[in-house]
Amino acid sequence: MSKAKILQPDLVLGDIVIHITPDVIQRHNLKGLILDVDETLVPWNERIISPELLTWVEEIRPYVDLWLVSNNLSQNRIATIAKYLNLPFIYGAGKPSRRKLREAVKAMNLPLEQIAMVGDRLFTDVLAGNRLGVFTILVEPMISPHAPKKFSIRNFEVWISQQLGVSLHKN
Repeated sequence: MSKAKILQPDLVLGDIVIHITPDVIQRHNLKGLILDVDETLVPWNERIISPELLTWVEEIRPYVDLWLVSNNLSQNRIATIAKYLNLPFIYGAGKPSRRKLREAVKAMNLPLEQIAMVGDRLFTDVLAGNRLGVFTILVEPMISPHAPKKFSIRNFEVWISQQLGVSLHKN
């Protein structure tokens, strides 16, 4: 697999996670979503779940199994978010390692082609999902309105991946 292909998301949403609709789920024949947490569901180091995210989880839950799989090492932080959303979770996943993703896949008991890895990062979420063989969805990061504008690792990853030939146009 080429460097560009391994980093190429199957779907570039071009928006935040709450814009994954039942139509998107059905169009891609998805039955399970593995969701990154930091900057995919909540801004970095925040524990507060937005009402919009909670509504989205409740609206999408009838269509797919949902699992949280985070690289964050704080069990307390991820458990708090998972409890509020009433979702199973894995923390300290070490993505792009596939090991913890496999645990979520096994628990879902679904074929790989019916599961998507959803995240805001190319070199962790998309790379891990592509290595595992699941559908990958790149979303825009959830950023706190109170956070200062900064050059993020994500911006650097996007630049590198585009140099390698990855297309990040919304599809």
